[in-house]
Amino acid sequence: MSYKIEDLNGCTKKLSFTFEKLDLAKEIKAELQTKRKEASLKGFRKGKAPMAMVEKFYGGQVENDALNRFVQNQLFEAINTETLKVVGYPSLENVNYEAGKSVTFEAKVEIFPSFDIKDMSKLSFKKDSVEVKTSDVEEIKKSYLASKAEMTPCNGNTKVKEGVFAVMDFQGITPDGEKPESMKGEEFVLEIGSGQFIPGFEEGMLGMKKGEEKVIELTFPENYHSEELQNAQVKFEVKLLEIKEKIYPDFTDEMAVEFGYESVANFEEKNKASLFAQKEKQVKEKLQQEILEKLISENSFDVPSALVTQQETHLKEDLTKNLKQQGFNDDMVAEYFVKWASDLEEKAKFQVRSGLILDKLANDYNVEASEDDLNAKIAETAMTSGLEAEQVKEYYTSDANVKKNLMYAIREEKTFDKLIEQVKVK
Repeated sequence: MSYKIEDLNGCTKKLSFTFEKLDLAKEIKAELQTKRKEASLKGFRKGKAPMAMVEKFYGGQVENDALNRFVQNQLFEAINTETLKVVGYPSLENVNYEAGKSVTFEAKVEIFPSFDIKDMSKLSFKKDSVEVKTSDVEEIKKSYLASKAEMTPCNGNTKVKEGVFAVMDFQGITPDGEKPESMKGEEFVLEIGSGQFIPGFEEGMLGMKKGEEKVIELTFPENYHSEELQNAQVKFEVKLLEIKEKIYPDFTDEMAVEFGYESVANFEEKNKASLFAQKEKQVKEKLQQEILEKLISENSFDVPSALVTQQETHLKEDLTKNLKQQGFNDDMVAEYFVKWASDLEEKAKFQVRSGLILDKLANDYNVEASEDDLNAKIAETAMTSGLEAEQVKEYYTSDANVKKNLMYAIREEKTFDKLIEQVKVK
């Protein structure tokens, strides 16, 4: 064997290669013959240049290419011989080549870590209860009736409270006393409790009456998209012009039919079931997160940096889309990633660790995702989203990668179901 292996950590190995006798003359000569047939050197027809001239022009490149091929072949032959499950690309180091005599080089390769999960039978968790209230269904009715609701002025004694709509003029004042146009609004309509303005603004309006003026003092969030306003202490001069509320029509059987249901009772039954499924999913995801956090704290092992980098890239891609939808430009996105770099790295590490743990458990439990599981997931998604099952199926089965990701998610869910049987859940 022309190499030796050293463990650098639980997921990184160093392979050191030594070839004391290495003559690449045969490979170099064959490659030069090929180059000669293709070469168009000045003063000679294609393929007719003297070998000495071809060697002069291409000798160094050909020898380097031959060495690279030799090194790559030896490395991947060793990887196959050792049956290493390599993550990412190997890194070559300390290549020392003496032409016609010898070569030594080192390669670092990251592999999937091998680890055991500690006994979980004594771990205990609490699962939240799931309840759908009548008020939850009523809120859904209001969302359906929103387009039919009428905005009506409240009487003069009404005070600002959650749920009303405040019609106002406002002007923001920066710490240096400026009144920028970007912080000004006239006859602006704000739903109190919607969270549309920065924290503290809507709370500061509570209790105001029509015609009242007030100065609201606030501090902008530290992650506000406009850098010059981050953590800035500002004042808002507010004049309340009017208070309005939405008056919703009665939700009748005729309305229910218009919205695609058989009756009010049918609307309530279906939406209650959908809400229950959504809440149950949220409770399940919360429990799964708590279990994962515990498993990660209980089971320490090295993770490949290549997987962490890959996951961090995915996180940044998703975040970039979300931030740009909020009005961030490229410079602001770049600043955000610099500011929260350590958080993103930690999140990526957590996701990689949890993925490796779940994959290990799935293998231990012999869990696989089947077509029946896929169909059940499609039916569940259709119910919670309100879409037709055929629409959901078309989305998840028309693209191979989308389907693959869903099957992976189903496998993880089934693994959690097995896992919950091993721990104590109250």
